[in-house]
Amino acid sequence: MDAEHIAAMRRSYAERGIDERDLDPDPMTQFAAWLADAEAAAVVEPNAMVLATADAAGRSSARTVLLKGLDTGFVFYTNYASRKGKELARNPAASLVFPWYPLERQVLVAGVVEQVDRVTVARYFSSRPRGSQLSAWASPQSEVVASRADLDSAFAQASARWPEGTEVPLPDRWGGFRVLPDSIEFWQGRGDRLHDRLRYRRSAADAGQRWVLERLAP
Repeated sequence: MDAEHIAAMRRSYAERGIDERDLDPDPMTQFAAWLADAEAAAVVEPNAMVLATADAAGRSSARTVLLKGLDTGFVFYTNYASRKGKELARNPAASLVFPWYPLERQVLVAGVVEQVDRVTVARYFSSRPRGSQLSAWASPQSEVVASRADLDSAFAQASARWPEGTEVPLPDRWGGFRVLPDSIEFWQGRGDRLHDRLRYRRSAADAGQRWVLERLAP
C-alpha cells in the first residue's frame, strides 16, 4: 500500500460523547463499568490490553497481554524472565491501553508496578487450563529457540513429567504484576476528531490519596 492510500484510511466517529458528570468519582469503578460495556457489546477479548514497558536505558517495548485481576490496580501474569518481566524488575513503571474499537473507546493507564503476592499467584495458576500450566514450564519466554519442534518437545516433556491427574506446580519464574495507576484516561471518539478525553490523576496535594478529574484537549 502506498502512503496516500494509508493516509486516506479514516472513519467518522459517532456523537456519543462523555461528560464529567457521567463518570464515577472513583476511576476504578468507572473502568469496571466500561469493561462491562465492552463485554456486553461482545468486543473480542475485552480484557486485552497493550502493555508498554521500558528498560533501564529508557528503550521502550510493547505487547498485548490479558487483564486477569482488578483491585487496587490492574493485574496480569507472565514469566518473570521474559522481556517485560526483566524490564519491570529494573524499571517498575508501565502504561496500559485498552483499545475497544467497536465502542469507539479506549482507556489509557499509567503507573508504578509491583509484584503480586505468591499466594494470589498460586491461586490463579491453579485455575489455569492444564495446557497453559504446562506451557509455563515448557516455554523460556522471550529467549531464542531453535525451532517450533523444540517447543513442542519441551511441552511433551512437561506433559510426561506431570501426567494427567497430577498437579502441575507453580514455576518459580512465573508470577504476576499489578499496575498501580497514577493516571487513568477515558477516551471517547467524537465527530470531527474533537474526541472526549477525561483523565483522573492523583492529587499531589493529598499525597496521592485523592483523584482529580480533568478534561484534555483531543
